[in-house]
Amino acid sequence: MKTSHWLCSGLALFSSASLYAQCNQPPNIVLINIDDLGWTDLSGNGSKYYETPNIDRLKTQGIWFQKAYAGASNSAPSRACMLTGMNTPRHGIYTVGNPDRGKKELRKLISYPNREELPEGIQILPQVLKQAGYQTFHVGKWHVTQNPCDCGIDINIAGNHAGNPSTYFTPYHNKDLTDGPQGEFLTDRLGDEAARLIRKADSSKPFFLYYATYAVHTPIQAPEEVIEKYRKKQTTPAHSDPVYAALVEVMDRNVGKVLQAISESGQADNTIIIFTTDNGGVYDISRQWPLRAGKGAFYEGGIRVPLIIYQPHRFEKKNIMDVAVSQMDLFPTIMDWAGISDQLLLDGKSLMTLLENGTDPELEKRPLYWHFPAYLEGGNKETMDMDFRTRPVSVILKEDWKLIENYEDGRIELYNLKTDLSEKQDISRSYPQKVKELKTLLDNWKKETHAPCHFEKNPYYQPSPEK
Repeated sequence: MKTSHWLCSGLALFSSASLYAQCNQPPNIVLINIDDLGWTDLSGNGSKYYETPNIDRLKTQGIWFQKAYAGASNSAPSRACMLTGMNTPRHGIYTVGNPDRGKKELRKLISYPNREELPEGIQILPQVLKQAGYQTFHVGKWHVTQNPCDCGIDINIAGNHAGNPSTYFTPYHNKDLTDGPQGEFLTDRLGDEAARLIRKADSSKPFFLYYATYAVHTPIQAPEEVIEKYRKKQTTPAHSDPVYAALVEVMDRNVGKVLQAISESGQADNTIIIFTTDNGGVYDISRQWPLRAGKGAFYEGGIRVPLIIYQPHRFEKKNIMDVAVSQMDLFPTIMDWAGISDQLLLDGKSLMTLLENGTDPELEKRPLYWHFPAYLEGGNKETMDMDFRTRPVSVILKEDWKLIENYEDGRIELYNLKTDLSEKQDISRSYPQKVKELKTLLDNWKKETHAPCHFEKNPYYQPSPEK
């Protein structure tokens, strides 16, 4: 299949004539959320093996956030945080499936119950936009309720509660997607569907497209001709799987299809594009060095994600390097773009001042929080725990300082990301005042959000002999 030609070398991403200044209609919003693509899985942000030319060009044209974070370290809670603008204690989705994953004799504490779907009546972005007059489309992975159409989506393609595809090759075994012709590849199909929705959208009112392709989640599959290309290519210590590399490339070319459809729609200048991913990359498939660990962990490799925002002549050609932002900030930011003034309970903050000025003193000093009262199996040497990617923890990040509270043993970890991005040196003993300051903020936040953190001991726990 030919690569999309949505951007020609040496040309601007979209047309040079600014429609935004002329247009009284609220902007179209295209939110692209890739599954399990890590922070360094872009060739424009570290990878020497994977190829992502379309996303790289978008990064160059748009505003890149160097310190962007997911609301959680795995899929369902991350998506729930972004789509509601609220942190995990408020909506109750902490993990995917049951909260006590891993061997019961290795879990010292009893996990808190996990909500697997957002409750009825909760604020959710597509519903808020629909009430404001937007057309609302969804393509790909939904994962936070059974049916996106119950949450404000007008047209849903392939979205339901499934967290991954059964296969990337038709037949798809997806009740919300018809099968394609023999040999059709899911990522290509969803890219075509998203582009079609953009082209057919009613130009008399704004549209919201949530393009949440299942790629690059497992199963790791790709067209053979693309895999063969990477079998012949030089690998790196961090990135070496040719099938995963091929899946990344096909994902990128379909992002290109969506961007090309926007370019050809006649509404490019009044369309805001957001590109991000739901969590860090899977450690056993793709390492995120210099970031530590990967998906499921609350070290940087699990929660730091790519984030690009682009609108021609408005949000472009800027790198925001030192301000930590959260995907929960997208909800209030989109409300500002759409001119929605509803008073909602939001943990995120609007990025408008930061986008327009490149600085925002309030955002520069505000802390970000994570809470995970559960267990997630499948550790590795970078989590320093071969049994679990994470055990029950709470986390605070404020400016360059990151504190992790471990509930099993009360242990505190402290890292300075400015001097130690890889989180190799726990400096909690050297900075007791900083620990006290951050722990106080974290405790107050847990009280404010009613975060569950008083654990009962697990009667099945069997401490190892060395402990």
